Order: sequence, then structure tokens, then C-alpha cells
Amino acid sequence: MKAWHFLPESGRLANGDKRQVRVGRWLVHRGDLSMCERGLHASKRAIDALRHAPGPVVCRVEVGGEIIEGGGKLVCTRRKILWRYDASKVLRKFARLCALDVTHLWDPPDVVLRWLRTGDESIRDAAGDAARTAARAAARDAAGDAARDAARDAAWATAWAAARDAAWAAAWATQNKRLVRMLRKARR
Repeated sequence: MKAWHFLPESGRLANGDKRQVRVGRWLVHRGDLSMCERGLHASKRAIDALRHAPGPVVCRVEVGGEIIEGGGKLVCTRRKILWRYDASKVLRKFARLCALDVTHLWDPPDVVLRWLRTGDESIRDAAGDAARTAARAAARDAAGDAARDAARDAAWATAWAAARDAAWAAAWATQNKRLVRMLRKARR
């Protein structure tokens, strides 16, 4: 089965193992498997692998042997890297595009929009400062609204939770497609 995995910049396994990983060579885990504790990890979807990434080196892998799946990831006894590269620039652009997807939910300062659209490092700090200031103001406003509307909102909580979960799953799938497309394009 093909899957995704991220490595630190060193190209070595994380979590105390520290073996150097080489393209085309099988890594083997001997012993019991335990999700998040023992074994070789990966995810079927790139976006799920990104959630657990110890660094920016993306790897397309083949997994085999014993495999346990759950929670958007898997642990296995055998994993081989098919290809890899440092995806730092791709991941930064992906993050900016994801942020642009939700700018309609707030009124971002112009410098924030410029940085999200261009990635211009010369305005990055100013954009961060402006975004933090806007977020603090929005949080103060939301806290006041939340206190006033708490009783009414409690009645809608369950229905909204179900709708939110469905929307989140759809958005996550869409973002995964974008991420895979960007990773594959950058690899060429």
C-alpha cells in the first residue's frame, strides 16, 4: 500500500530511532506494533501525515508487513521510501492558501492579504503583527457575544456540531487534494 510520511530535515527517523532513511531501502521494525509508540508510521492521506510531521521532508512510501490503521494514520513493520524531498516552500505556500480560503470569515488587514497572496518575506513580520492585533480584537468581541448568547447557543450545540463535523471532513478532503497536487507538481 502507498502512503505518506514526513521526516525531519536531517532525514533521520524521529522519536529516538535516529536511523538514516534511504530511498529504495526497506526499513524493518521488529517487535510489537503500537500506534504512536512502536513501529514505522505513515498515513494514507498526505494531509493526515502532515498533522504528525516532525519536519518538512515529504516522503511517498510503500508500507507492508503487519499494518494497524486508525485515526488517519497507520503503523507497520515495513516501510520503503519511493521518493522524498524537502517540501518547506510547498508547505509554506499551502498554509498561505489555506489561510486565504477563510479570509471571508474576517476582515484581514491589507498587509496580511498581501503576504498571504505573495509570500513576500519583507512584509511577513508586519503581517503577523497585524493579524495578531486583529485576532485579539475579534476575540474580545466574540467573548462578549458568547457570554450574552450562551443560553440560546446551548440549544443549537448538537445540531451545529454535526454540521461542523461534516463540513470539516469535506474541507479536509479538499485540502488534501490541494496538498497532494502541490507536492507532486513540486517534485517534477
